[in-house]
Amino acid sequence: MISSALLDAMRRIDHLLRSGNFRTAQEQLEIIVEGNPDFTEARRLLAGAKLALGDTGGAEKILREAVALDPAWSPALTMLGEVLLADGRHAEAEQFLLRAATAKHADPRAALVLARRYNDTSRHAQALAIATPFCAAGKAAPELAALHVNAMIALGRGDEAIGFYRGIVADSPDNTTAAHALAIALQAVNRHEEAERALRAVLSGGHSSAALCYTRARGLIALGEFERAESTLRDCLRLESQHVDAHGDLARLIWMGTGDVARATAMLDQALRKFAHNDALWAARAAVLQGAGNPRGAYECLAQRIQQTSSPALLVRAGLAALEFDPQTAVELAQRALKVLPGDVPARKLLAAALLGVGDASESLPLCEALLNAEPHDQYLIALQTTAWRLLDDPSYTQACDYRQFVVAYQLQVPQPWSDLAGFLADVKRSLERLHEALRHPLLFQSLRHGTETTEDLTRSKDPAIRALFAAFDAPIRDYMERIGHGDDALRRRNTGAYRFNGSWSVRLRSSGFHHNHVHPRGWISSACYIDLPEVVSDSQLREGALTFGEPGIITQPALHAEHEVRPTAGMLVLFPSYSWHGTVPFSSERARLTVAFDAVPSPAR
Repeated sequence: MISSALLDAMRRIDHLLRSGNFRTAQEQLEIIVEGNPDFTEARRLLAGAKLALGDTGGAEKILREAVALDPAWSPALTMLGEVLLADGRHAEAEQFLLRAATAKHADPRAALVLARRYNDTSRHAQALAIATPFCAAGKAAPELAALHVNAMIALGRGDEAIGFYRGIVADSPDNTTAAHALAIALQAVNRHEEAERALRAVLSGGHSSAALCYTRARGLIALGEFERAESTLRDCLRLESQHVDAHGDLARLIWMGTGDVARATAMLDQALRKFAHNDALWAARAAVLQGAGNPRGAYECLAQRIQQTSSPALLVRAGLAALEFDPQTAVELAQRALKVLPGDVPARKLLAAALLGVGDASESLPLCEALLNAEPHDQYLIALQTTAWRLLDDPSYTQACDYRQFVVAYQLQVPQPWSDLAGFLADVKRSLERLHEALRHPLLFQSLRHGTETTEDLTRSKDPAIRALFAAFDAPIRDYMERIGHGDDALRRRNTGAYRFNGSWSVRLRSSGFHHNHVHPRGWISSACYIDLPEVVSDSQLREGALTFGEPGIITQPALHAEHEVRPTAGMLVLFPSYSWHGTVPFSSERARLTVAFDAVPSPAR
């Protein structure tokens, strides 16, 4: 039996923790633990305070003591699993998380963390198994439901995901959690109109929450209904003023419509005046500034804050900004983050990239290889690895980045019922331009400069010309898979002979427009299809508008330049590995450059 005095003390400590006063909370919790050695929840909270203060080792010790005292106390098992996961001890971490997620009093947080881990490492069947018991009850948090849906989608079971949640809603019409999950499932397969109807029904019934508003806003963005999406995001933030994802999406929408950073960050700034200790909000603000093309401003936004905190996430966010102009500072920030959480994956990725920028490819390479052991299909990591090989004159580079073999240009075949390519491309152009008309500025964190990018997944378009375009991509993709064949390298080892699209979009560049060099982290085969081009791009005497390969999108020492380029023509589809650094040369013309792109990933062989 816990005394009333102890309960009062724990309430005071809870207030200290919520207000960010971790030092005082730790001192008071140490007193409580000393006087109540069997009070496992006090030990867990003490571990949380130690984590916040950067004492990972101390937190782990306390948590192991708590688990030894009460092996069935799932919150302690979960926290210990998360600490070990962040430290890179994945196998042991998963054991503790599995115990917590399957305990008599199972912890949904453990299921969420474990399902995310399984999905991130392409163990989708395991993610599905761990999430299903929670989701079947119709009471899972939206994020866990999303992971459950993602696992089904990855396994090719999208219709099953919709049926699963539709069944729960049919049995329990007032179950808003299940209705929310159904909307997430519908959005996951790009049935956004149906998702919007489902969410509208829930909200019109008087049920409202920040999570529901946020999911609805994401669907409205996908539908191109930006004004309604902005209004819904503001509703979300009125309900939960520290909802970081909503702040980020709202800033992106406002930037896309105005190009005004001050207006884009206005609500973030308002929240930060009230919640100045919220590192996630500071990180979101810095991300907006960097995404708008101001990495120095993003770093300065955090410069004072990172002197006062040991938060790995904030140190990494500042490091990502510094990576664009000062790799040495990025190295130092990554190393600081790793002192707090030695296995932190974002910090290790930052360090791997920053080491290339200070000329230390020999240190970067083993770090890339270790990260790839856990995430073998991460195309950004493969790009860092191949860049290190190139800097070290390792012959592995020429095998992985054989541009003459792996970059293939195709001329599209005219689909029925069109009789000629020019007419077909003209119809595709008209359809795409209708989508671009609603866009005024580039999306944040995109490679393009001086242009716009569509927000909806074009593979789900109902427009006849766009649907015909994607049907016309099938033969080249199948030829490409047959052409590259099979092997042990990062590209060919994934070749199952079957594929599915994993995102698609259109880009319209204006004069002086170009793509900064980049890769597609979640792809396998990437593309560029040229729908309409200014005449200057077709001039063989000039390089304007050329598609280039091999120049990294990060600073390297020494600097590396492009090694291969393709001269675009209207109706050309270029396929290449998603890990290939690629960009475009700027062009000057009153006429826009209109393209379509997609990523394809392997699907199980039929």
